[in-house]
Amino acid sequence: MSMLELWPTSGLEEIQTVIRAVYKQVLGNPHVMESERLVTAESQLCDRLITVRAFVGAVAKSDFYRTRYFESCAPYRFVELNFLHLLGRAPQDQREVSEHIVRAVAEGYDAEIDSYLDSSEYQAAFGENIVPYYRGRMSEANPKQLGYNRMFVLDRGASQISSSVKASQLVYAVATNSGNRIKPSSATVIGSGTEKQFKIVVTGSKFDGPRRISTTEYIVPASKMTPQIQRINRTSGKIVSITEIS
Repeated sequence: MSMLELWPTSGLEEIQTVIRAVYKQVLGNPHVMESERLVTAESQLCDRLITVRAFVGAVAKSDFYRTRYFESCAPYRFVELNFLHLLGRAPQDQREVSEHIVRAVAEGYDAEIDSYLDSSEYQAAFGENIVPYYRGRMSEANPKQLGYNRMFVLDRGASQISSSVKASQLVYAVATNSGNRIKPSSATVIGSGTEKQFKIVVTGSKFDGPRRISTTEYIVPASKMTPQIQRINRTSGKIVSITEIS
């Protein structure tokens, strides 16, 4: 997608083009029915009461986005799609992913969305009135070479629909700092001990005993991260941190 910017001199037709582009980018190229459009936010953008960035935020916080990507997807998938839809790139490393998962759990859905839109990276890339676009194959979006490879995994072309894939596409690659998605051999996962391990610190967990206020640590291999996070999210557990330990 090429860069599309809303100017002070843009007419109504150009504003409608911007609106359609925001829906396509932020919602992951779906078909948006009339009943799902954000009429109030669209009107505010047409009247220049809000910026394109604010309209992007309204779309990302909509029931449409929340239902399809927060409530229906694995936590890793939710975060990697936020990077793709809002920053136009894939996550660079485990630290980025862990930071956003912890924020979503600790501070809530809106805070997680705002963290992308309020970031210095978003401002530098898109400012207030450029529609976000896939820029993950550009050098300035990838301080690490791995970002190029990961972008090819997430960006499947103009016909892709993000909501058609519920599982994370990068969980193993990010957790193991690999250039591509790697399917480990059975020896690596089961017996060799070479698969990286991660420590998830949780407070207030209900399962594994009556420890409702205590802190619990879970040591899990990279390939089991998403199932473990899903288990924690189904309880009252609060993820405090996720760190690589080997």
